[in-house]
Parts: sequence; C-alpha cells; structure tokens
Amino acid sequence: MKSVRWLAPLAAAALMTAAASAQAPQATPQQPAQTPTIQQQNEQIILELRTIRMMLERLMNPPQPPQPPTRARVTSVSGYALGREDAPLTMVEFTDLQCPFCREFALTSFDAIKKNWIDTGKLRYISRDFPLDIHAQAMPAARAARCAGEQGKFWEMRMTLMRNANLLTPEYIARAASDLKLNDAAFGPCARSTKYDAQIQAEMQEGTRLNIPGTPMFVLGRTTPGADVIEGPVLIGALPYTTFDAKLREVLGSATK
Repeated sequence: MKSVRWLAPLAAAALMTAAASAQAPQATPQQPAQTPTIQQQNEQIILELRTIRMMLERLMNPPQPPQPPTRARVTSVSGYALGREDAPLTMVEFTDLQCPFCREFALTSFDAIKKNWIDTGKLRYISRDFPLDIHAQAMPAARAARCAGEQGKFWEMRMTLMRNANLLTPEYIARAASDLKLNDAAFGPCARSTKYDAQIQAEMQEGTRLNIPGTPMFVLGRTTPGADVIEGPVLIGALPYTTFDAKLREVLGSATK
C-alpha cells in the first residue's frame, strides 16, 4: 500500500487549505472581477477533496479479478477427439498452441494420460482452441491443425506444433506440414485462409464464458451417452501427471458409485 502514503498528506494539506480559505477576509469591491470568490475557492477545494477520496478508495479497495472456475460445463463435445466415444470419462482441453505452459503439458503429462487413460478406453480426450492475442502464431497454428485434419493428420499436426511452441513461425508450420507429408496444394491455401475461423471463434467464446484464466485448462467429467455436454471439475496449467491421474480416478470413482 505504498501508493496510499503520499495521498494521505496530500489530503491533509488540502483540508488545511480549505480551512485557511474559509477564514480569509471577504473580497472587497476593489478586487478584479475575474478573481475567484471565497465560495468558488471552497467549492474547488471540496471537488479536489472528493477526487482524492475516490482515489484513496480505489487504492484501498482495488477491483478483484474473476476467480478461476473450479467446475465447468462445456456445452459441446463434438469435433476432434481421441479415445473411445463410449469411454466412461471425457476430458476437454482448451489450448493455445503457442503457449509455453501448453508445451510443457504436452512434453510432460500428455503421453502418460494417453497411455494410461485414452488408449485403455477409459477416457475420451477432446481438443478446444483458445489462441491468445499475445501469441502471434497461435491462430495460424490452430488453422493449420484443422487444415491438416482434412488429410487425417489433425492430432499429429496439433501435437507437433504444441511440442514446438517455442519455434512457431509460418516457415516452421509449413515445414511441419511437409514432414507430415501433407498435400501442400490443399494444405497451403487452407492454412492461409480463414476457413475455420468461425469454428475457432466459437470455441474461444465457450472458453470466455467459462472464465478461462489461462491455458491450458481442462474440464473433466462423466461421459453421458447421447449428450453433447460435459460437466465436472476444472484443472488449470501444466500440472504433473500424478495430479491428472488422481483427479481422473476421483471422477471415475464417483461415476461408479
């Protein structure tokens, strides 16, 4: 609260000025017409004191940022997914493909989740794009993954870009497409277009509605057959695999009770 200390003396000085002005002699007829009257001076001082009071109140009671969610409801779980459609659990991941924390998650926890939960039929894993304005290549990367999906390489492109988020440039994205042996005559124009922007924006709006504080963010829940929603606890950040494993076991246990 160091910023408040200089305002308190300022407020006291203003109060002393107001008091002194109130005791000053009344203006005489010989004073110039443009000289402010005592009443005008007092009104100005009162206005300044009110301004100082508002500044003090704002400093002492700053607005609180929205609290990150602990539970969330995703209203659409269609789209690209890994794992069995009838898996008992579903996890929805909101990701910025240039985010360093998303990269860390992809390098440290994702493979274990895939091996122990997705590949064993216990978890359906769904991706959602949430490119942040601070990452210039996040939106192009999201487009590139979807364009690769037209050739059956969505997850390969997505994970390649995420694991190399620190290298993302238009040239790197083009090289990744070449390494995946994508048909550039189809991929190139698609990746340079806004073909999938409406889908990406819809996922961003969903994330904004959920008050995502940052990426990656995960929503875990029971899979409801025939329902296009998922609801459950939220995990945020590049957490260790043990944290994901414990929460998945908790939700799976509640599903069998």
